[in-house]
Amino acid sequence: MFPPFTLRYARLPERFYAHVEPVPVREPHLVAFNRPLAEALGFELSAFDAEEAAVWFSGNVVPRGAEPLAQAYAGHQFGGFVPQLGDGRAVLLGEVTDRDGRLRDIQLKGAGRTPFSRGGDGRSPLGPVLREYLVSEAMHALGVPTTRALAAVTTGERVMRGIPEPGAILTRVASSHIRVGTFQYFAARGDIDGVRELAGHVIERHYPALESRQGGERYLGLLEAVQARQAALIAKWMGVGFIHGVMNTDNTSVSGETIDYGPCAFMEQYDPKMVFSSIDEGGRYAYSNQPWIAQWNLARLAETLLPLIDDDSERAVERATELLQRFPEQYEREWLAVMRAKLGLVSEKPGDKALIEALLAAMHRGRADFTLTFRRLANVAESAAAEAALVELFERPEEIAGWLEEWRERLAQEEQGENERVQRMRRANPAFIPRNHRVQQALTAAMDENDYGPFETLLEIITHPFDDQPGREEYLRPAEPTERVFRTFCGT
Repeated sequence: MFPPFTLRYARLPERFYAHVEPVPVREPHLVAFNRPLAEALGFELSAFDAEEAAVWFSGNVVPRGAEPLAQAYAGHQFGGFVPQLGDGRAVLLGEVTDRDGRLRDIQLKGAGRTPFSRGGDGRSPLGPVLREYLVSEAMHALGVPTTRALAAVTTGERVMRGIPEPGAILTRVASSHIRVGTFQYFAARGDIDGVRELAGHVIERHYPALESRQGGERYLGLLEAVQARQAALIAKWMGVGFIHGVMNTDNTSVSGETIDYGPCAFMEQYDPKMVFSSIDEGGRYAYSNQPWIAQWNLARLAETLLPLIDDDSERAVERATELLQRFPEQYEREWLAVMRAKLGLVSEKPGDKALIEALLAAMHRGRADFTLTFRRLANVAESAAAEAALVELFERPEEIAGWLEEWRERLAQEEQGENERVQRMRRANPAFIPRNHRVQQALTAAMDENDYGPFETLLEIITHPFDDQPGREEYLRPAEPTERVFRTFCGT
């Protein structure tokens, strides 16, 4: 069933990981399977059997050629450094080469205790597994770089998270699971050779254009490449109103993918200070802070690479600092590109930033829904008759009315035709997102009633986010006051 494994990470020195077998579960049952992703990965599906698949994706049987391991890493968690974290409930089976020639990790999340579990049970409740499945697949459909969900299996066992909850295992696919915290793990131990070997592995796997560089330029180039991908990634998060919730360095992938969906959520009413994570009491990872936290995390990566960038520590700091100081400009460039597309703008004009910020300010004061505002703006670009539906989203309609005049004046400076503009805007502004109350309804039905119908319906809808989907208009609307979800939880 599985394609051949290549085991690149397992061939690194053994201090990079711990060999560990998934802990068998009592009664595995396949509740979700991503067939298109499986086909893209090269799985043999001609004789697919759900019961057999449950055995594989639970870890009860290890696929031929896999060498299961738990990766070692450290990390800053809410600003405090923890020198050893690691995969406490995840097992990397190995890497496969997909049909496009890309190397992809396959990992079982919730597969039992590992040497990095730190007293935990290594398991996952069903709720967080289904949440990650839904949100990661929605992000992929939205065009945001992300880990993917391949399968979800219930275990037939209960896990204790205050109360007994049904257990589950997620099969996750990623370009890799290497984090900023992976570099920190070796740097914290003074293991410069480990940092160097890890950097070489990352360059070979994710940034092969750097292979020809020599000496410190090679590692400075790595920092520059990771920084560029983080700037682009966070700009895309901001463009869809996504709040990660726990942007710790151990949750920051060096490949530039969104990883570790815990207390994540999509914003409804626009508020730059919005926080959903139940543990983020100080708002460190609020929506508007995400770009600057990304820069802070990149600075932590830079610290690990300093001895490789230059033997002269002062010169190394100077060169890394100069690079990191470019991040705000890089991010703003990426963000402006995302937001111009959402407004139907192709050319770049000096007043665009002010125009975008004026709309966001009006949305904030008017308590307007983030996703619907931009989607209905695309409708207004097609027909002035759609303006009333946009204005009704605002508690202070006069503000958006004035802004629309400025926007139309700016559109008049564009050369693209109306039809092209409307199509571009609809490809940049989703109609459907995994709204928090809909996600919670799907999870509750699955956990409390063993009913996966709401989960399957929601998954179908959010993986076609730019389509109008007649008959599913109820999934467009924000939560009613009694339905609102203000806090989300890791659940681990």
